[in-house]
Amino acid sequence: MPFLRSVTPKGSLHDSPKTFPFSVPVVRALESLTLPTPVTFFVGENGSGKSTLLEGIAVAAKLPTIGTESAATDASLAAQRALAQQLQLVWNERTRKGFFLRAEDFFGFTKYLSRLRTELQQRVAEIEVEYAGRSAWARGLALGPATVSLADLERRYGVDLDANSHGESFLKLFRSRFIPGGLYLLDEPEAPLSPQSQLGLIAMLKDMVAERSQFIIATHSPILLAFPDATIYSFDHQPARRVAFEDLEHVKLTRDFLNAPEAFLRRL
Repeated sequence: MPFLRSVTPKGSLHDSPKTFPFSVPVVRALESLTLPTPVTFFVGENGSGKSTLLEGIAVAAKLPTIGTESAATDASLAAQRALAQQLQLVWNERTRKGFFLRAEDFFGFTKYLSRLRTELQQRVAEIEVEYAGRSAWARGLALGPATVSLADLERRYGVDLDANSHGESFLKLFRSRFIPGGLYLLDEPEAPLSPQSQLGLIAMLKDMVAERSQFIIATHSPILLAFPDATIYSFDHQPARRVAFEDLEHVKLTRDFLNAPEAFLRRL
């Protein structure tokens, strides 16, 4: 049974000020969204409001973020904090585990990890020089904090995330931060992933659902949207409404293009 059962506006958002995010039509028309399955997708064109609502839910659920400061203080989420105040989250069971991850934050986080690893390696080298004439005990005592931090960093994220492809790094990061029994909100996780890596993410999601976790994912990817028995909300409708996988415009267009790409390319 999913942890988060539904997301409902506390009142009609039609009466909200016409400023972002309440100026977004699908947000303004928001009605109760039920989340009956462990995996729920938000799908829609760019600007449809799917990511905005996902961010609002992340703030309302008080989920930690990866790659940025806290959602409670992140300047880029100021408007979403206003939206979060207008959302009522109904829980089957409250969980404090999980996180919120935006694709753009992932790239920033890998750069931060690379910089941190370099700084720790430099500190170790500096201590080796500084304590060259001292006893092994004194040198080991001085090296302790830096070497422990470096070892923990490499154990958790690998020797060098930058040495992997973006897709490999994303999947490694995601797996390293996963805790069973959590709520995970992902915004366009397909951005760094090849089609093959997207299939790898689906396999990971299946394993994590088996460990009693729940996912809400904003995506454009027909591959991810094919996750078995997922709930799909289309934000190309006002209010957002549930749509079957086979009826999604993303799926129809992709299928038609792959069946006859020349028919589309002739018109460009």
